[in-house]
Amino acid sequence: METKQIVDKLLEEAIAKKASDIFFLIKEENVQVNLRLSSGIESLTKYNQKQGIEIINFFKYAAQMDISEHQRPQVGAIEYDYQEQKYYLRLSSLGDFADKESLVVRIIYQIENSNYFFTEQIKLLESLSKKRGLIITSGPTGSGKTTTMYELAKKVSQNKKVVMTIEDPVEIHESSFLQSQVNSEAGIEYLDLLKAALRHRPDILIIGEIRDANTARVALDAALSGHLVFATVHAQSTFQTISRLEGLGIRKDELANCLTAISYQRLLPTKSNVACLLDIASGESLKEAINSQIRSNFVDWQNNLNTLKKGGQINDETYSFYQEG
Repeated sequence: METKQIVDKLLEEAIAKKASDIFFLIKEENVQVNLRLSSGIESLTKYNQKQGIEIINFFKYAAQMDISEHQRPQVGAIEYDYQEQKYYLRLSSLGDFADKESLVVRIIYQIENSNYFFTEQIKLLESLSKKRGLIITSGPTGSGKTTTMYELAKKVSQNKKVVMTIEDPVEIHESSFLQSQVNSEAGIEYLDLLKAALRHRPDILIIGEIRDANTARVALDAALSGHLVFATVHAQSTFQTISRLEGLGIRKDELANCLTAISYQRLLPTKSNVACLLDIASGESLKEAINSQIRSNFVDWQNNLNTLKKGGQINDETYSFYQEG
């Protein structure tokens, strides 16, 4: 089988499984190929080292990367057409101390509506979005946070408002949004893009991740100045998101003035697919949590899990696994 046929087969299988990333990792004499799915990392296949390197070089050449460079980090991009759909591939390569190169291919899909266990939850977030301010979502990698933010922005803007995104990297392609991406090699960092974004005067700003005190400060100032800001923060539960923001230097009174809602989410397996479970803090529950010294973790997470289990929508194993979020 020719290298192009192998690459097409890998991409088609990854797309069929809705993988967000394809990993090519050199392990001793082989190149291991793994997929990142909503359920976690899945081992897909492996090739001998010669064939694996040919596949990596094929991707790099198509993405206009230097195939002779194996240690210096590189990035590239490819547009890929499959079944009358366009997919955007973002490539990142990196060599280790032994001059063995790994490659990660991020697959950027068109925005699709998520499947929510409780439709009233996403409707609540949509209603809260009309109040503007800062809406934070948290959850681990692959939990659908970006999709939720994009869905809300689309519904609220209805293509009549300027929506700008700042991501690292862009995860979903949406032609109606102004999408910008961090490029460390070119010296374009999150903070630079955030400041530039505000000069564009967007109605809605999507920040892929609040990752440091400076980013948190600019996001907060944008929300306080009247923008609707969607952002993610790495936190283990709904209310611990508040503690995370405090750890980045944001005061309680500032949060009280601009934080509209916090949403924690996970994608849970069902009998046929996956669906999104949210846990939302807003209004009095959010205000109380902001002013508390000691916080619990969730609003209704365990109760909703119990409802899903009793209704047969999730099995006992899923119920137990996601008890802590």
